[in-house]
Amino acid sequence: MKFCERLKEIRKSSSFTQKELSVALGISLTAYQYYEAGKTEPNIENLIKLANLFGVTLDYLMGRDESLAEHAD
Repeated sequence: MKFCERLKEIRKSSSFTQKELSVALGISLTAYQYYEAGKTEPNIENLIKLANLFGVTLDYLMGRDESLAEHAD
């Protein structure tokens, strides 16, 4: 699954709106919408923020791992 698809899926299953996430990331609503549309991708700082907000790993967010939960060390 592509990053943009995963992001949209996980946002829709959470209580966040696009606007809330754009505020949490410190970006414009349009910039966030571009993430979900696949026009741009966030920098590493915002990827980490998104993973933390959703409580998932970066691998899950990027579509590299299908396991939703964070892995314990």
